[in-house]
Amino acid sequence: MNRPQKNEYAEYYDRYVSLVEETDIVATMRKQLDELGEVFAEISEEKSLYAYAEGKWTIKQLLGHLTDCERIFAYRALRISRADETPIEGFEQDDYIENANFNQMKLADLLDELLLSRRANLILFENLTDEAWLRVGTASDAEVSVRALAFMLVGHIRHHLRILRERYLNEV
Repeated sequence: MNRPQKNEYAEYYDRYVSLVEETDIVATMRKQLDELGEVFAEISEEKSLYAYAEGKWTIKQLLGHLTDCERIFAYRALRISRADETPIEGFEQDDYIENANFNQMKLADLLDELLLSRRANLILFENLTDEAWLRVGTASDAEVSVRALAFMLVGHIRHHLRILRERYLNEV
């Protein structure tokens, strides 16, 4: 699978796509399952309620955000891969966090939810035709390809894992 061209996604998403150097995006998605499990296994239930600054998300909220985006980006990929030309609306991540109860959930359940979502998405992406990978649709008022959405999924998690390590877990 070739990397998406910059005209296959809105400029905003380059912050995620640029973090992915690999070309086998499905294998990379699969590898992230292990990485996510390892990173979050080291976090206690108590530590999971930590936010590194006032007004920032807790670790549980960050994990819930990863799952929300995993589902939303995959939903976009599903619709576009199936040649659905209906524009797909955007979403406001902070409203999603505010209206979820992530801090009341068990950390293990939040992680399971993300990992199960990713496993389901792997089945979707593994079975796309070459034509489906290249389909382009509209999401958040911008054109986006299915392959760009797959790269966004990987890059989005890398982006937030870097923040988690640097600002929450103080790993450099």
